[in-house]
Amino acid sequence: MRQAVPTYHILLIEDDPADAGLVRIALRRGRFPVALHHARNAAEAFAFLRRSDPEQAQAPRPHLILLDLNLPGRSGHEILLDLKKDEGLRGIPVVVLSTSEAERDIASSYALGANSFVSKPMDADEFARHIHGVQDYWFDIVRLPV
Repeated sequence: MRQAVPTYHILLIEDDPADAGLVRIALRRGRFPVALHHARNAAEAFAFLRRSDPEQAQAPRPHLILLDLNLPGRSGHEILLDLKKDEGLRGIPVVVLSTSEAERDIASSYALGANSFVSKPMDADEFARHIHGVQDYWFDIVRLPV
C-alpha cells in the first residue's frame, strides 16, 4: 500500500495573477492536501528552489513544479533548461501549464525534459478539471521520489 504524503508541495511559476488564482482555487478544491508556493519569474523560482534568499532558507523541496511558458524575462523554456541541467533539481517533475497549443512549444518542452505538457483551457471549470487530473496523476498514480 502506498504511503500518503501529509502535504504535497507545488511550486507554481506563473506571472498572470488570474491564472495563479485559478490554480490556487482548483488545488484548494482538489482531493489532496497541497501547499502552493508561487513564483512570478525565474529569479523568484530559483531563489525558492535553491533557498538562496534568506526568506526562502526553510523552503521545502516541491513534489511538483507547474511552469508557464510565457514569463517576463527568462521564458519557461529557459527555466526548464536550467532546472534539468541542475543536478539537485532535475528530479523534480515539471508540468508545463501553458495557453499555447503550438506543436513547437509542446515538442520543445518535451525535448528540454518536461514531464508533461497541459494546455490551459479558457473555461474555469475545465481548467479546474485539468488541475485535478494533474494532481490525480502525480499524487495518486505516479511514484515520486522521497
